[in-house]
Amino acid sequence: MKTKVLVTGGAGYIGSHVVRQLGEAGYDVVVYDNCSTGCPQAVLHGELIIGDLADTDRLYQVFAKHRFSAVLHFAASLVVPESVANPLDYYANNTRNTLNLLRCCNVLDVNQFIFSSTAAVYGEPEENPVTESTPTLPINPYGRSKLMSEWLIQDYSFASRLRYVTLRYFNVGGADPCRRLGQSLRNVTHLIAAACNTALQRHSELRIFGTDFPTPDGTGIRDYIHVEDLAAAHVDALRYLEQGGESQTLNCGYGQGYSVRQVIERVKAISGVDFPVIEADRRPGDPACVTACADKICKVLGWQPKYNDLDAIVYTTLAWELHQEKLRTKRAARQKLVSINKERSVRSKITEIAYKLP
Repeated sequence: MKTKVLVTGGAGYIGSHVVRQLGEAGYDVVVYDNCSTGCPQAVLHGELIIGDLADTDRLYQVFAKHRFSAVLHFAASLVVPESVANPLDYYANNTRNTLNLLRCCNVLDVNQFIFSSTAAVYGEPEENPVTESTPTLPINPYGRSKLMSEWLIQDYSFASRLRYVTLRYFNVGGADPCRRLGQSLRNVTHLIAAACNTALQRHSELRIFGTDFPTPDGTGIRDYIHVEDLAAAHVDALRYLEQGGESQTLNCGYGQGYSVRQVIERVKAISGVDFPVIEADRRPGDPACVTACADKICKVLGWQPKYNDLDAIVYTTLAWELHQEKLRTKRAARQKLVSINKERSVRSKITEIAYKLP
């Protein structure tokens, strides 16, 4: 009998990659997603249930029906400037909904939990790369809402049999190399995806938010991780818990930082397009530099990244976007053909009726 797991937010960018890898690994997956930003078509394995974590009655029904052995929790809001503008929404969607999920785990005795957290919990660290013991001092509501969720999970584990793995993501990019999945947001905020969209002339220009950071070229420095490697870390984490592993908090990054300007130059070089770049003011809540020390995740989970390369992230993002463009062109051509055939059919019927008239 397959192990049944719940994946919240499994129709989203990262969640859908994890769902695919879980399905390929033989797990029975149930996805719970309100599809406010996720895409139903991105769920390639298991069952999709449309629902919101704020709907506790529906959530309890799903738990009671399926009897999960583990929960992987991705559902969240994650745009830093948006969190500064709408903090209450972020605490509701990120922190309160994590509490709702834990209450279901408590009532239905689900004791394995994997949480999608963020490097934003570190805020503006004094030293880089950061380790899991680096002080957590988030500087925006997004990071605070995630850190509060970490505390909820940890405190509940102290009072119960729950064992968890909290994965603190650094900046995620890339797409499935087989072009089955990628980032499908209408208004992309991730730098690499936004730069690739600009290279493909979907945007007239790319904005750099902040050129006066205390970094070598004045732009923010981030640690970029390929979504396929990040997804694999979740499968590794689930197997770790299944084997009796103790609760852990782990960084998910490569330990290599790239500035915004460096990323843009790689996208320009790989795409062959020298697109316009506009310098703008810093966005509220953005730190200057955050990179990961990933020694612990490799040691604890045996995690072995396969795409530890900025160019690989850019290449797969561009390949995904070009593939989507081809699909849209084919769909438009097919719809046009259907429309033409319908018009011909109507004309044929009119002609037939006209011949029968006296």
